[in-house]
Amino acid sequence: MEKNNRGVSYDSLDRDLISLLRTDARASISKLAGVLKVSRGTVQNRLDRLLATKAIVGFTIRASASIDDGAIRAIMLIEVTGKSTSKIISKLRGLPELQKVHTTNGAWDLVAEIHSSSLAEFDQVLREVRLIDGIANSETSILLSTV
Repeated sequence: MEKNNRGVSYDSLDRDLISLLRTDARASISKLAGVLKVSRGTVQNRLDRLLATKAIVGFTIRASASIDDGAIRAIMLIEVTGKSTSKIISKLRGLPELQKVHTTNGAWDLVAEIHSSSLAEFDQVLREVRLIDGIANSETSILLSTV
């Protein structure tokens, strides 16, 4: 069993359960129990514990790419000057087109996932991000297809 940074231990059954739920978050307890070769009670207890310890924070869907046909999706790499990262993250979170913002290591300080409905909106988002005080540089790549 490995402990995470909150001091909670997760084992291979927990990781396998999370993996199955990533594939099908709507899978029934019975189906999960069958695949994992454990009782339904064991799956329910593990699921309850994973939710209680925030190892699982929610359930979601993955929409077909055809649903988002007109959407522009991109990854933006952001370089921050000085110690302004927290302030910049707060400002980035205020932009609804930025679905997620990640801290990272290396040459770039932040990675932002951008979703916009048009090229004009995408262009506007890029301008807004680049105008934020404390952003030294950025590089953006549009995601063309998922393979």
